[in-house]
Amino acid sequence: MDYSYDIKVSLPKSSPPIDGYPVIYILDGNSYFQFAQDVVRLQSKNEPKTLVNEAIVVGIGHQEKDKEASKRRFYDFTAPAEEYVYPDRLKGFDIGNHGGAQSFLDFIELELKPEIEGRYTINKEKQALFGHSLSGLFTLWTLFTKQNAFQTYLALSPSIWWNDHEILTYMEQFLNQLKEYEKRHLFVAVGECERFMVDDAIQVVNKLKEDQQAHVECEFYCAPEENHASVVPTVMSRVIRFASKY
Repeated sequence: MDYSYDIKVSLPKSSPPIDGYPVIYILDGNSYFQFAQDVVRLQSKNEPKTLVNEAIVVGIGHQEKDKEASKRRFYDFTAPAEEYVYPDRLKGFDIGNHGGAQSFLDFIELELKPEIEGRYTINKEKQALFGHSLSGLFTLWTLFTKQNAFQTYLALSPSIWWNDHEILTYMEQFLNQLKEYEKRHLFVAVGECERFMVDDAIQVVNKLKEDQQAHVECEFYCAPEENHASVVPTVMSRVIRFASKY
């Protein structure tokens, strides 16, 4: 891949368990790696009460700043499509190219994960992917298109609205395919003040719960009084605790 990501890794201080450390991959790492690292580091010290175990945390961030980083996010976190439908709030904005999700997932699967697995003692059966907003959309897309990539998926305020809700089509394809994989685990959260994004998330979760015994076990949380910007620091402990269960 002709692009360099900003990769940060946080390691537990204790010796690895026999089956290796769990790994949590944090998308938008420039914004959220520190939150996740601190939750794991502080709360794993008292695992019996916090229910948070030690884990390797890997942040995947972009090199660009501000508007250029935003453009790269729209590229990395959206699926390829023949055409794109934009909501009115995006019209007139330069959001760059789209449709790079497969290339980004290939980077994670073929470059980053092998590097992490080669350097550290990890448990390949306990790996989680975290994303918020557009990267939350990518988290859902990865679950629906390559569910074996991770065991646990953590999607906060996912941009389900993108391209006229195309992720719902991916979800239907996921639910209709042969069940040739172990059950996956999904945590979805939104802030109470996120208006239409709350309704979108509930729609996805309710559809998955109809058939979750066969496909995916999911949990939903709506954070009271929180908005799109505040939901991540508010909910991160709950997110990590969910990941620690599996």
